[in-house]
Amino acid sequence: MTTLTQTPAYRRDTPAQTCVWKSADGTRLAGDVWGTPNGMPVILLHGSGQTRHAWRRPAQALAAAGFHVIAFDARGHGDSDWSPVCNYSQGAMVRDLECVAAMLDGRAPVLVGAGMGGSTSLLAVGERYLNAHALVLVNIAPQTESAAVARLQSFMRQRPDGFTALDEVDAALQRLRAHPARPLNAEDLMQSMRCGDDGKYHWHWDPGFAAWPRDLARRESRLSKCARNLRLPTLLVRGQSSEVVSEAGARAFLRLCPHAEYVNVRDAGHTIAGDQNDAFGDTVLRFLLRHANAAGLPSQHAKACA
Repeated sequence: MTTLTQTPAYRRDTPAQTCVWKSADGTRLAGDVWGTPNGMPVILLHGSGQTRHAWRRPAQALAAAGFHVIAFDARGHGDSDWSPVCNYSQGAMVRDLECVAAMLDGRAPVLVGAGMGGSTSLLAVGERYLNAHALVLVNIAPQTESAAVARLQSFMRQRPDGFTALDEVDAALQRLRAHPARPLNAEDLMQSMRCGDDGKYHWHWDPGFAAWPRDLARRESRLSKCARNLRLPTLLVRGQSSEVVSEAGARAFLRLCPHAEYVNVRDAGHTIAGDQNDAFGDTVLRFLLRHANAAGLPSQHAKACA
C-alpha cells in the first residue's frame, strides 16, 4: 500500500501544477496537481456544472497534510474538451477517471467525488474498473430526489444566451441553493464561467452535457449494486440542507453498505464541496488521515496535520 512519507512542509499558497491527460477516446482532460508525488494519491472529482477549481481549498489542505492531490475537469466542463459526439455517459466518465489514475503507476488512490463525480467514483470501484484505497461520496447516493435533480438540470439549461454581468450569475446561483450562501466574489464566480466572443458570461460547460438523457431508475439500480460491492473504507458526507440526497436516501445507502461512515454537515447544502466549508474539509481530512495512519503514516506527521 502507498504510505505518506515525511516531506518538506507544503504551503497552502503553493500554486498547483497544471496537467493534461488524454482519455481513451482522445478527449483532452485538464487538471491540477498539488503536494508531494510520493504522498498517498487523492483524486478529487467535481459535480455537474462545476470545475476542478471547486476543490481548491480542500486540495490545498490535503496537500499540506502530505497527500498527493489531483483534481481534473470532467469532459465537457472547465478546460477539458467537449465531446465531439456528445458522449457524456457514465461509462465515458469512468474511462476518463481510469486514464487519470493510470499516471499513479499502480498505486491505489483515494477517490473523493461530489455529485456526478461521486457517481463516477462509485461506479469505478463498485464495478471493479479501478482499485481504490478509500472512497468519499459527497452529496451523492444511489437514491436521489427526482424533483431536486430535475431542478438542477433545468438550472443548467437556462440562460443559453449568457449573462451580461457577474452579479446576475451570483443571483442565479443563490436562487438555486436551498441553503443560501454568502455572495460569491468575482474570482469564485469565474471558476464556473467563461467569457464568450459576445462579451457575455457563459457557464463553463458544454450545453450538450445538460441535454444528455438521464434514466434515474436505471442509475439507482446500477449504483445500488455498486454500493453492495464496496469493501473499502467509505465515507458518505451529506449537507444537511441537500435536496438531492435526503436523509432517507443516505440511510438507504448505509443499508446497502453497512460498514460506511456517515457525516451530516449542518448549515450546508448540495454544493458543500465548493462552498469553502471548513466543516466539510475537516471531516474529509480527518477520515483520510485516519486511514493513511493505518497504511503507515509516520505518527509525528499525523499529529502535525490532525
